[in-house]
Amino acid sequence: MLETGIKAPDFTLPDQDGVLHSLSDYLGKKVVLYFYPKDNTSGCTKQACNFMELMPHFSENNAVVLGVSKDSVASHKKFQEKFNLNFTLLADIEKEVIKLYDVWQEKNMYGKVTMGVVRTTYLIDENGIITKAFGKVKAADNPADMLREIEK
Repeated sequence: MLETGIKAPDFTLPDQDGVLHSLSDYLGKKVVLYFYPKDNTSGCTKQACNFMELMPHFSENNAVVLGVSKDSVASHKKFQEKFNLNFTLLADIEKEVIKLYDVWQEKNMYGKVTMGVVRTTYLIDENGIITKAFGKVKAADNPADMLREIEK
């Protein structure tokens, strides 16, 4: 996980519509950058739907939500449409940003060690500085926790 107090590494990735987004596009806004393992899985769906429900509150606080996984643009599009998600999902098929933000790590599932995305959320301020970093977050609680951080 990256340290707080440093400039968030910039990147450019396609969203669910194939439109490119750079982190630097969001200077002047708070950014909730969350990394999740896979579209359409129970935990990831709960997390995304909870972010969706709270989006008006994030917007009121000059914040955007960007979800990142290694799924494809097409997978993100299906996920977004299935649940009417109202925020940006970024496709990092090559895992470049996932590795840059140090969330590609060993995971132990039922005694089997594999590599995968560790559910992690970064809060980035209007100047592009990481102000909070949360690793191994609880999917269902993460959106409300992040809103509380933004409202402080």
